[in-house]
Amino acid sequence: MANQLDEMNSEIMKEGREIHVIPKQIAVTATSGEKILPYIVILVGILLIAYGIYSKDYIVGAIGLVIGIYPWLAMGKISAHFNAMEQRIQTAASEIDNYMEQRVIILENLAKLVEKSINTDEKILTDIAKYRSGNFTDETRNEADRKMNIATKNINIALENYPELKSQDTIQDAIQQNSYLQREITAARTLYNDAVNTWNREIFEFPLKKIVAAKEGRTTRIPFIANEEIKQKSKEVFF
Repeated sequence: MANQLDEMNSEIMKEGREIHVIPKQIAVTATSGEKILPYIVILVGILLIAYGIYSKDYIVGAIGLVIGIYPWLAMGKISAHFNAMEQRIQTAASEIDNYMEQRVIILENLAKLVEKSINTDEKILTDIAKYRSGNFTDETRNEADRKMNIATKNINIALENYPELKSQDTIQDAIQQNSYLQREITAARTLYNDAVNTWNREIFEFPLKKIVAAKEGRTTRIPFIANEEIKQKSKEVFF
């Protein structure tokens, strides 16, 4: 079979294309046929056990026993696997939250160091203070990251008008710590999104994982989304 996509001769979209994350959770559903599939396997196992006992063919009976209990054992193991994956996702999210909470503190301290010399946006800094507890959710985590990036941008713009402030060790140290935490958050987001990607793929794997996920009401998870400020900044000229 020839390649369905031809990168040499097909039309190329020269203008490019903006990519955005769709923040929607998709529930896993299974058809009636898929739902009864494990029970059909169990029934086959029971019939083989009955036949083995009736004909005194214990090998057939043993095979029936293995076939009969396999779906039950496998589905229990899959359920435990999903629970463990949830914990890995929570751990990854917690790591992001820890770094973000540290960044909140750093930005608050940085703002206090320069507030007497520059005009900071008090509303943004007030909003940032709300996130100091670090109790983020899937919704507030992105919003907190967005507000901290706005605050960082505003402080950096203001500092450009007061270059002498950058020479102060405390301010320079706070700027470096903020930059370091930004990189750590990016790395933690990658781990989180990897875990979410694995989750979103596995809950739809046919047959047993999909059946278990549907039975337990599992849904896809939304990856960490880059905010608009970051997307715009990535298009700027740096050099």
